Amino acid sequence: MKIAYTVAVTFSDRSLVGDWLDWLKNGHVADVLAGGASDAEIIELEGSSLSYEVRYHFPSREAFANYEKEHAPRLRAEGLARFPVDKGITYRRSVGVVNESFIQRSQ
Repeated sequence: MKIAYTVAVTFSDRSLVGDWLDWLKNGHVADVLAGGASDAEIIELEGSSLSYEVRYHFPSREAFANYEKEHAPRLRAEGLARFPVDKGITYRRSVGVVNESFIQRSQ
């Protein structure tokens, strides 16, 4: 069973967004992939250039549990050290089971 893990982030200060995106693209996402995720996407939510979701998929509950145990504490601590909540950043995490996936096939 495939697991979807989403980290929602909202900034109160626009000046932090560029540094955060650079950090994601130049290391953090690769670290989560190396920790067991099979893919990732960074989504800027429409209507606000201050709200993002980073979505990761893990191939199984076991792979996600291993990520949570072996990798997440270090990666979360690194992220909070660089982008702490006292700078007006809010984080929300959610985990769910992927019920179905659909892909458009080329004709």
